Amino acid sequence: MLTKKRLEILLEKCKAFESPKAVLEQYTIPSKAAAEILYLAYMKGDIKDKRIYDLGCGTGRLAIGCALLGAKEITGVDIDEEALKIASHNSANLGVNVKWVKSNVKDIKGECDTVFQNPPFGVKRRGADRVFLEKALELGMITYSMHKAETSGFLKEYIRDIGGEITEAMKLEFELPYTYAFHRKKLKKINVIVLRIRRK
Repeated sequence: MLTKKRLEILLEKCKAFESPKAVLEQYTIPSKAAAEILYLAYMKGDIKDKRIYDLGCGTGRLAIGCALLGAKEITGVDIDEEALKIASHNSANLGVNVKWVKSNVKDIKGECDTVFQNPPFGVKRRGADRVFLEKALELGMITYSMHKAETSGFLKEYIRDIGGEITEAMKLEFELPYTYAFHRKKLKKINVIVLRIRRK
């Protein structure tokens, strides 16, 4: 079994976005944060031998991490073809098998055991994360979803209203490098809450 540190080191080998799109709020999840989230899920029994969707997978770190931790079947979904090309390169480079699908998240059909998602925080498109939450609860019994920590009060009510129950909340700090022209700092820190949600 991989240690959390070894998982972080492997995920660090994944290429990030080459030309991130602001309208899609594309950020590469830091490998340390990805390892923390994935290890929590692994210890909860939500990865090994499970069928997994990674919604808005971007360059694939979460999906690839699931493969490295022994998931049975992994599907990474993103609307951006360029991101999926990088994700495909990353999975091939690390020798893991992930099915990459180009689709709008709302159009995905199917079922799985666990959903991972790092949805848009709704900075550019208000409510963008709600579509992801609704689809995640439709697809899987368990969801791990990342959001800006300041929205946690609203999220608790919203998730309850759409048929979910938060069973765990983990606070993390994402350190994101200068990405877009409107950024003023070389390194931006964002307080993030990771929610483990069970479908009722």
